Amino acid sequence: MRWPCRLLLFVLLGVVASPLLAAEHASSVCSAPAYRQFDFFVGDWDTYDVQAQDKVVARNTVKVILDGCVIHEDYRQNDGLHGESYSLYDAARKVWHQSWVTNRGDLLLLDGGMQGDRMVFKGIERKAGKPDALVRVAWYRQGDGVRETAERSLDGGKTWKPGFDILFKPHK
Repeated sequence: MRWPCRLLLFVLLGVVASPLLAAEHASSVCSAPAYRQFDFFVGDWDTYDVQAQDKVVARNTVKVILDGCVIHEDYRQNDGLHGESYSLYDAARKVWHQSWVTNRGDLLLLDGGMQGDRMVFKGIERKAGKPDALVRVAWYRQGDGVRETAERSLDGGKTWKPGFDILFKPHK
């Protein structure tokens, strides 16, 4: 169905009374506390490897978009890696979900939620020519920044090996 037909159908059904009411409804939909749990990651960040905190390795811009329902991350690493993620609280499943994509053809789908003071996601990393790995990623506040750690398991979560450990500090 083309857009004008959809709009007419919505108006006839009373779904959208006005653009203003639709915007008010959309913004209130995602105002519950569960939707705000990952807001601590929102910011304009310089990214550092925890082992070398004197050298910026990436710039990361994280914003709340789509009427407060989605957190969009734009990660640009100095070596040319460009990745973006979309994170949202999925109220139907009562979990957080993140879709991560890169300019190198990577796709990572993660689910999770708050565990204490950390946002923790898990998913299966699939890369051509490599065995599938279980991935666990955690974000938490550290000082005026955010720390992100990742671990990988090739045995279904019995043992874990570090993937990366990075720190986001406010961009200067």
